[in-house]
Amino acid sequence: MSGYRYGSYHDGPDPLAPPYDIREAIDAMGDSMLEGTGPAEALRELLRRGLPGDRRRRGLDDLLRQVRSRRQQLRGSGRLDGTLEEARALLDRAIGQERAALFPDPSDDARLREAELDTLPQDTAQAVRRLSPYQWRSPEARQTFEELKDLLRRDVLDAQFRGMKQAMTNPDPAAMQRVKDMMSALNDMLEKDARGQHTQEDFDAFMREYGEFFPDNPQNLEELVDSLARRAAATERLLASLTPEQREELASLMAQTMEDAGLADEMARLGSALRQRRPDLDWTGSERMNGDDPMSMGDATTALEELADLAELEGALRQDYPGARMDDIDEEAVRRALGRQAVDDLAELRRIEAELERQGYLKRRGGSLDLTPKAVRRLGETALRRVFAQLEASRKGDHDQVDAGQAGELTGASRPWRSGDEQPIDVIRTLSNALRRGGAVAEAPRPRVRLEVDDFEVLETERRTAAAVCLLVDLSYSMALRGTWGSAKQTALALHTLVASKYPQDAVQIIGFSNYARELHPTELAGLDWDMVQGTNLHHALMIAGRHIDKHPEHDPIILVITDGEPTAHLLRDGRSAFDWPPSPETLELTLAEVDKMTRRRATLNIFMLADDERLVSFVEEVARRNGGRVFAPTPERLGEYVVRDYLRARRGGR
Repeated sequence: MSGYRYGSYHDGPDPLAPPYDIREAIDAMGDSMLEGTGPAEALRELLRRGLPGDRRRRGLDDLLRQVRSRRQQLRGSGRLDGTLEEARALLDRAIGQERAALFPDPSDDARLREAELDTLPQDTAQAVRRLSPYQWRSPEARQTFEELKDLLRRDVLDAQFRGMKQAMTNPDPAAMQRVKDMMSALNDMLEKDARGQHTQEDFDAFMREYGEFFPDNPQNLEELVDSLARRAAATERLLASLTPEQREELASLMAQTMEDAGLADEMARLGSALRQRRPDLDWTGSERMNGDDPMSMGDATTALEELADLAELEGALRQDYPGARMDDIDEEAVRRALGRQAVDDLAELRRIEAELERQGYLKRRGGSLDLTPKAVRRLGETALRRVFAQLEASRKGDHDQVDAGQAGELTGASRPWRSGDEQPIDVIRTLSNALRRGGAVAEAPRPRVRLEVDDFEVLETERRTAAAVCLLVDLSYSMALRGTWGSAKQTALALHTLVASKYPQDAVQIIGFSNYARELHPTELAGLDWDMVQGTNLHHALMIAGRHIDKHPEHDPIILVITDGEPTAHLLRDGRSAFDWPPSPETLELTLAEVDKMTRRRATLNIFMLADDERLVSFVEEVARRNGGRVFAPTPERLGEYVVRDYLRARRGGR
């Protein structure tokens, strides 16, 4: 043992870990599907509601509510014209300080200066441009005007580069030159990438040199472009969200600030490159902010950028577009908007979707989502549990015919073994036969018993009768309109599961009928939807059921029909369906002719009516008169109970 070491397994998922328990998710989907929804819709509903049970996780609807709440909160966080308001306030203060210094001076120069101040335009940007070469008499006014220019420089740059405000808190010529160098290097890198010459080493070198300007720490050029483009688009939307007068004033301030800083050309190059690389972003939209507090240009841009991210996240969380997948949701966007807990909830929802496919419950085929036989068995078991929960224990019954045979419960008797027998060996009788024959061997080291073929006996069992079961389910549009389609599908699943699990010797066939009839296989049954067509072609359904019975002449025939309307369609000789409303005499005659054929086959038709229309009642009474079957009128909630109970009764030989 000294040559072995033990430690944690690092080569992927733990191969000995128990499988992820997905049963709660399947059962939750089953609740929707047994009510009539398809697999894709049931999965979407599960992901919207979240995971039930002990491992409760919020669903997409909960995350959507959080996103919408955050958007509403952001819209009420302030006004977009904060930079303009602060710039005007600083400008007014500087002018006021200058006038205070000029007022005591009786010289002509002072009067000329006052006249110049009087003629300043109302537009803040134009006033700042006119005052840029002005020689301030008041030191306080000069300082206030410098504060104004610093504010504009910081806010305009911060609107383009997140976090630039902190970098430009105490600007000096060297700091501004570094900003120019950064923007020049950035534009060169983008142009090099456009020529197909950019490498990751180029990006890494750029970040080593200028990484402090990008606090979000992008890992490659694409991440950097995405961050800058989203911010630039948010700046454009900020301008579009202002009044025309505010927009013109702020745009002029931005242009003048960039020009004064020597960054106008580089900023134009950058803006053009970003637009070309990300034309999919919203560069022309606007956003309404209804808060009271003024926001700086950088903060307003950040708010609009976050609002755009939230709008995009909301679209992904809705999952209401063709081919939507959980993988479409940006985990980093969820983390930024909603926090770590939301990321964990999203990861759990993603795992549900992935595990349903990995563990073989769902499979994607083209653009559709289908259930596998494994999932159908699980849903059938759920449907059967629901049905048996309604049945009274005293009325569940059994359907064994006491007779020596090959399968069933033990009778307590035994008989000699015959070739082909599958019954269990009666060990005591077999050994007793050998001993009576003298098969004991005493001279061996240990006593033994030598067995011969004639010594063997097998335990007798009760032979169970086999049945050919046909369940005919109405798929017509009226089933959906009356809200009975989900109950019919649940009943079909429950019956199929009951036959397959408890009575495997029975041959079961489920037939759906609307304008035409067709056999329904278990894998399509759970995800089946009603047919939006006209016609209740019971004639065709009985023809298919008759062929099933004829294939199993040694089986007892059981025919169960679920419908909410009288026959309104029949099959023509050329295979087309003929529809008439009210039902034509030919439709009724051909359908009743198939009923008569079933009667000659000694097959009893029991009909479960889900409506009490006069025409339907009249038709089923005629079927009962001709065939001797029974008519039931259950509520949709008790349909499964009625059908399963009737099947069990028929299997016991009842009428």
